[in-house]
Amino acid sequence: MSISVRPIGPDDTPTVTRVLSESWGGTTVIALNRGELVNAAELPGFVAESGGEVVGVLTYLDQDGSVEIVTVDAVLPGQGAGRALLDAVRALASERGMTRLTLTTTNDNTHALRFYQRYGFDLVALHRDAADEARKLKPAIPAESDGIPIRHYLELELAL
Repeated sequence: MSISVRPIGPDDTPTVTRVLSESWGGTTVIALNRGELVNAAELPGFVAESGGEVVGVLTYLDQDGSVEIVTVDAVLPGQGAGRALLDAVRALASERGMTRLTLTTTNDNTHALRFYQRYGFDLVALHRDAADEARKLKPAIPAESDGIPIRHYLELELAL
């Protein structure tokens, strides 16, 4: 599968909203480094395309010398869209003179932890019981996934 990546444009809003809603139950997500809800559909980011179809979306925030990846969603996991999106945001951050990429996932998301660590991210922080705090802002966050209680946020970093 040939994948191309480009910045999200104004015409992408319906597709980005659909992809985020399917993955996150809406476009509102928590940006951990800000400790607040953000509308991910309004953030800068990238779309991955194959055969004229959007196969992935990544959104981010600029944060004091780093880029915080807020969402990464591959419509067809395992086909290279996630890696292509990470490559694009990594190149952008390097071009802007940023020193690191950061992202956060939950303790139950073993697939994402494997993917990010294989890409080169290091685990740098455990935010114990942060999911309970996050549910105060976004009650729709589930209590468990794959039989694993969702309790903690894991922060990962890639030095540039």
